Amino acid sequence: MDRVAQLIRDCSIELSPRDEFTGEALRGLVKPDAAVFVNYPSSVSHHDIVAACVRLRRAGFDPVPHVAARRLASFTQASDFLLRAVNEAGVERILLIGGDDSPIGPFRASLDLLATGVVERSGVRAVSFAGYPEGHPAIDSATLDAALQAKISLARQAGLVVSVVTQFGFEADPIERWIEARAEGCPVHVGIAGPASVATLAKFAIRCGIGTSLRALARGHTAFARVLVEAAPDELIGQLAASGAPIAGLHLYTFGGVRRVTEWIQRRVSG
Repeated sequence: MDRVAQLIRDCSIELSPRDEFTGEALRGLVKPDAAVFVNYPSSVSHHDIVAACVRLRRAGFDPVPHVAARRLASFTQASDFLLRAVNEAGVERILLIGGDDSPIGPFRASLDLLATGVVERSGVRAVSFAGYPEGHPAIDSATLDAALQAKISLARQAGLVVSVVTQFGFEADPIERWIEARAEGCPVHVGIAGPASVATLAKFAIRCGIGTSLRALARGHTAFARVLVEAAPDELIGQLAASGAPIAGLHLYTFGGVRRVTEWIQRRVSG
């Protein structure tokens, strides 16, 4: 199996906790034991995320919940979330993020939650942090870099296995440069937007501040334009696989719908 097919076969995917495929319906669509991230939209509670993780574990998958620090009202809520995720759903890894909301409790950033020790005391063994190869719409690059380095250092001190999952992008160069400069020796799973319509990709790109790629589109960058026209990430993955960058894996965002993305995975893996 070539490098591209291997990366796609072994990718993780991301679902909403209320998605119809969050559970038994996902069986047969992605490989058994696949890591399935459960995101944390503002419309759900941590109880919804735990319930989704339980369904995924029962269906034979490895659930990885998003833990959004700013959406947690108290240390007690954070502890309840993590303990239930571990004890009821067998969660071993979390994606610890700040979240885009204003804080409703004591945690202004993911580092604040990590510093309490609640993550490792709950039984979580591994933590992933978000990486932003093209920056963040509300946070400057220097602040992002310092925060990531601090989180990696603190998590390692706590005995946690550390990795990074990046925001999605449409160009290989910014991703490769970011990994080389800022990954701090952590395994990096590169975020990829799965097949979706042009309108859907553009909407999420604007929302997430994928500025470099959007500027490339505005300049008529042909490679990026082809990605949008085809609405699939084949060319980008091929470039990343050929680059020699130390990529641990891919993380697929299912903006275009779970079935569309998983059928694309199956086609690419089967050749």
